[in-house]
Amino acid sequence: MTHTVAPPSVAARGSRRFAMRRETRAALLFVAPAALGFSVFTLLPAIRGVYYSFTDFDVFQPAKLIGTGNYERLFADAVFWNALKVTLEYVVINIGFQTVFALGVAVLMHRLTQSMLVRGIILAPYLIANVVVALVWFWILDYQIGIGNEFLAWLGVGRQPFFGDQNLAIPTIAMVNVWRYLGYTALLLFAGLQTIPKELYEAAAIDGASEWKMFWRVTMPLLRPVLALVLIVSIIGSFQTFDTVAVTTQGGPVNATRVIYYYIYDLAFNRYDFGYASAMSVALFVLLAGVSLLQLRMTRANQSDLS
Repeated sequence: MTHTVAPPSVAARGSRRFAMRRETRAALLFVAPAALGFSVFTLLPAIRGVYYSFTDFDVFQPAKLIGTGNYERLFADAVFWNALKVTLEYVVINIGFQTVFALGVAVLMHRLTQSMLVRGIILAPYLIANVVVALVWFWILDYQIGIGNEFLAWLGVGRQPFFGDQNLAIPTIAMVNVWRYLGYTALLLFAGLQTIPKELYEAAAIDGASEWKMFWRVTMPLLRPVLALVLIVSIIGSFQTFDTVAVTTQGGPVNATRVIYYYIYDLAFNRYDFGYASAMSVALFVLLAGVSLLQLRMTRANQSDLS
């Protein structure tokens, strides 16, 4: 004997639809402030920036459409290509040292201590404003009166023009930002390490694996999605470095630290060439989008070995 389930009544279906509409309205109400802020302060300026990239605009006269003129100028601009090269040099140094040091700190915290006090100390530099960090290090490494150079002179090494030498300026700026962002990156990786089941380490230890082997055979494969995300965010942030350069070297000496963000700022707010600055901003956006997509594909950041 078969039993058939009676279809829901019209009243029940209407009640469910009403409940869903009410939940949708409530969700839209909560999302509305953030969506409004995003539209007004991010989306609309971005669309306007794309439009200005096809114009000759300097705020003193109406924008005049010039087609792809700004992009043709960009490809022929030696200063732009130098700024891109300087930025890439900064990114490689900053991301390389920051990721290695942060990973080491995160693993040490995970394996040795999970103290909240230690986490707070490690995160402290990130909580300081970047302009303040840049000024403090600028004074510490000052050639004449900086305590850092005083210490080097006491050691007999000799004073170093950290921010005044073309070969030292970018590595110095990169290491200053490594010092500031190290704790933040380490805590992100530490959070990823906490998602790895302890049973895997216990099983590896029973099999006789050393800490070094457990790091390469257990930790690194299972940390890959989090590490990929951290790398993507860090690289995007590194391409956008500006304040440390603006406070310390202002693009010098001889364009040695003129990173692409500082060049865009200089074009827009010192030379009032907003059309060309907008074109350069669009080119940077396309570059970062391509780099991010490439990283996602290469690191398989959307896949986890824990599943």
